[in-house]
Amino acid sequence: MFQLTNKVAVITGGGSGIGKAMSVLFAKQGATVHIIELNQDNAKQTVDEIVASGGKAFAHSCNVANQQQVLDTFNAIGNCNILINNAGIAHIGKADTTPEADFDRVMTVNVKGAYNCIYAAIPKLRNNNGVIINMASIASNVGIADRFVYSVSKGAIKAMTMSVARDYIKQDIRCNSISPARVHTPFVDGFLTNNYAGNEAEMFEKLSQSQPIGRMAQPQEIASLALYLCSQEASFITGCDYPIDGGFTTLNN
Repeated sequence: MFQLTNKVAVITGGGSGIGKAMSVLFAKQGATVHIIELNQDNAKQTVDEIVASGGKAFAHSCNVANQQQVLDTFNAIGNCNILINNAGIAHIGKADTTPEADFDRVMTVNVKGAYNCIYAAIPKLRNNNGVIINMASIASNVGIADRFVYSVSKGAIKAMTMSVARDYIKQDIRCNSISPARVHTPFVDGFLTNNYAGNEAEMFEKLSQSQPIGRMAQPQEIASLALYLCSQEASFITGCDYPIDGGFTTLNN
C-alpha cells in the first residue's frame, strides 16, 4: 500500500523540516522527487541522502515567489504527478505591529508562491492522476496569538485548496490541504535560540504542552499523512483539509 512507483513528485521547500521528511519518504515509496529550494545546501544534502538510499531525487534552485522562475523550473522538470506546496515563511506580530513590508513578504511567499506552483503544474497534472497537497496550518482554523499575517496566509491556502479541488475535479486532479499544529523542525529550534537564548528547554516544553497530546509532531508524521493523500488509496479524497494537531483544535478548550 501507499506506493508511488513511477510517480514524479515536486516538493517545494523539500530540503529541510517537513519538506525533507516528505522528500525522503516519497522517494522511499518509489517516487522520483524534485526538490524546489532557495537553500541549495539543504536541497543537496536531502538529494544526497535519497540517492545514497537508492532513490531518485533532483534539486532545483528557485524562488517560488517569482513566476517566471517557477515556470522555467517546471518546464525543466517535465512531467509530474504530484505537487506539494510546502515552502513558506513565518512571522510574529499582531495586525497593528505587522509592518506593510512584512505583510507583503509573507503573502508573496506563502500565497503567491503556492499559486505560482499550481499555475505551472496544472497543465502537467491534468488528466494524469494529478495530486496537489497544500500545507496550511491550524492557524487557518483557530486564532493563534501574535500570528496575524501568517494566519491570513494560511487561511488563503485553505481557501485556495477548496477552489482548486472544485475547478479541476473533472480533470483528474485532486487537491487537499494539511493543517499541522507545532512540528519539531529546525525552524522551531532556531526560533527558540533567537528569541529565548538560555531558556530554550523551558520554552520548548511550554510549546510542546500547548498541544493536548503533550508534545510537538515529528516531521515524519506529517509526511506519512501526505503520502496517504497522494497515494491511490486516497483516490476518493479531494477538497478536504486535514488537521494533524495532537487535539489542539478540538480539545484545547
